Amino acid sequence: MTKQAQVKTETAKPVPTLPDAQTVTAVQHWTDRLFSFRVTRPQSLRFRSGEFVMIGLMGDNGKPLLRAYSIASPAWDDELEFYSIKVQDGPLTSKLQHIQPGDQIILRPKPVGTLVHDALLPGKRLWFFATGTGIAPFASLIREPQTYEDYDQIVLTHTCRDVAELEYGRRLVASLKDDPLIGEMVGDKLTYYPTTTREESPKMGRITTLIKDGTLFSDLGIEDFGPETDRAMVCGSIGLNNDLKEILEAFGLREGANSDPAEYVVEKAFVG
Repeated sequence: MTKQAQVKTETAKPVPTLPDAQTVTAVQHWTDRLFSFRVTRPQSLRFRSGEFVMIGLMGDNGKPLLRAYSIASPAWDDELEFYSIKVQDGPLTSKLQHIQPGDQIILRPKPVGTLVHDALLPGKRLWFFATGTGIAPFASLIREPQTYEDYDQIVLTHTCRDVAELEYGRRLVASLKDDPLIGEMVGDKLTYYPTTTREESPKMGRITTLIKDGTLFSDLGIEDFGPETDRAMVCGSIGLNNDLKEILEAFGLREGANSDPAEYVVEKAFVG
């Protein structure tokens, strides 16, 4: 083989790719602490709206840095969307926040999770309680047709420190009525209830406080919250999850699971 032929052969080698690699298609930075991104979806990936997968990047030591991320896009979407906090000294998010379209991430295509319709018994009203990036699984579920087929009313509460941190959810909710697939199904079934804990806004306070003092229910004109009518999903910090578990159980709701559906579920793996 000539020297020239050797060069051509060497340059024709394929570029190495990450294991379980998917390509970033879009990135949007919402604040200096929050961003969302979309990636290609493996053709073989099947998931239920509300589930999470492990995603990440290769670390400096050549080993993958992975963490659980709820899929923010619905099960019918051709791509996968994720919503993330930025932690400047975080092992993964300090790197992940710098991704650009065309970059690759690692995605382990084994979706799991408890924030799914299968884990709840039938009911009339469905509550999504989210703080921070805990809105991600509910971003999937409010775009899921089954949500509107199964319930007469859906309430999405989202609590953040500042108004700007509510923008991802606000814009998503505003877009639903014009969605060609589910716009007509959404109609007036979905109620969006955003609150802030630091910056002044039309509604301030922790969602736990607003439930305990009755403000949430009076604002929405609801007088019959209980296990006969209401189902709930919770996703936020460990502290919020535990506090809401106590509150919901005081109302008579029981925690459900995929194998034993009940009145409410809490995401244990995802911490917003």
